[in-house]
Amino acid sequence: MKTHQGTSRRSTAAVIGLCFIAIVFDGYDLVVYGAITPALLAFEPWHLTPVQTGAIGSYALAGMFFGAIGIGYLTDIVGRRKVLISSVTFFSLLMLASAWSPNPEVFGVTRFLAGMGLGGVIPTAIAMTIEFSPRTKRNFNNALMFSGYAVGGVMAALLALALLQHIGFRGMLAIGASPLIIVVPLLLKFLPESPAFLSARGREAEAQQIVRAYGLEPMPTHAEHEANDEPVQQGRFRAIFSGKLLVATLMFCLAGIAGQTLVYGLNTWLPQLMVAANYSLASSLTFLLTVNVGAVAGVLVSSTLADRFGPRSVTAVSFVCSGVALVLMATGIMPLLVMYVLVAVVGFGSVGAQILVNGFLGTYYPGRVRATALGLMLGVGRIGAVIAIYGGGVLIAASLGTFINFSIWAIAAAIGLASVLLVPRLSLDTMSSTGTTGPRQGKA
Repeated sequence: MKTHQGTSRRSTAAVIGLCFIAIVFDGYDLVVYGAITPALLAFEPWHLTPVQTGAIGSYALAGMFFGAIGIGYLTDIVGRRKVLISSVTFFSLLMLASAWSPNPEVFGVTRFLAGMGLGGVIPTAIAMTIEFSPRTKRNFNNALMFSGYAVGGVMAALLALALLQHIGFRGMLAIGASPLIIVVPLLLKFLPESPAFLSARGREAEAQQIVRAYGLEPMPTHAEHEANDEPVQQGRFRAIFSGKLLVATLMFCLAGIAGQTLVYGLNTWLPQLMVAANYSLASSLTFLLTVNVGAVAGVLVSSTLADRFGPRSVTAVSFVCSGVALVLMATGIMPLLVMYVLVAVVGFGSVGAQILVNGFLGTYYPGRVRATALGLMLGVGRIGAVIAIYGGGVLIAASLGTFINFSIWAIAAAIGLASVLLVPRLSLDTMSSTGTTGPRQGKA
């Protein structure tokens, strides 16, 4: 890409905003499938059962598994900018293809391929946001950026309420292709390359020019990294599976599985769970909207606390909140207003918890392996998403009752809580050897 010229200070908010917009449509794709699930089940030509619908939903997540790991690793090799633009373009084209699928088989294939592109967006956007944020605002900026995921969910729920009866599930999916004309041109024109990537490739002049242009914190030179940065010497995957980082990587992956079980399970099946609990379809979509509103509001507050007190304890509290709220919902005795409050808390503790886990990991690992670690955690986390979407269909089909329908998801919250608490704390010596710096990292 061309380097930035001139001496005027560029805004890091613009970079974070571009990542936010890209993530909005990632979130749209997540929630729109849950919103169109009733329409898919009612679409007579395909004769889909809840189990089949859950299986098709899991295909996109299987694609995201490969996309997050493969593209996350590729991001640290070819650059954040190219990967983000390519991923957004790819998943947009496949969303359009899935909208006009002639049968369930083609629909499943296009969902899988779209998932590969979607899987590459998240680790890249998180890595860019953290690199272009002051150290004292990394968790907040990451949460602000990643709240686009929930904003996309809100958009999907609102559009489904307004348009689903008129344009059907095909029209709702086709809207997911709009990044081709909304997002990609903006990324091409305004998105800079990561200075950490440029420095790692020996392109010091370009890296320092972007650092100055955006007023970023000074970076170590490539030579200093070669002398001090163990991950570079070891290789990216080997580095994140060595020493204390091995335990951390395993715990983050387990937390990712738990977080995505909650996120994808509830966003996909909440409308059907609420219908099974004798709420109307319109009310169930309103609950879906409430989940994502709760996620946005809650995580913006909690991420500020994470920057101040460290992400570990705040992330743990978010998992606790979701688990307790789900158990209370399972009782089936809560008034309607209280149910809305509990659903909002679940949104904070599911989508919000996953956002906080992403920020925790992003500030835990050094810049040279950050996207690789994020991609691995998010990719492995898709296991939870696949289990949630497929298992949710089995759960609905089994008609086990309101208590089990809701409380079973609290198991994932408990696993997420334990995983976050078991991530090793980084000592000053460990921080130095991995290239991780910052006064707050000791609280990680």
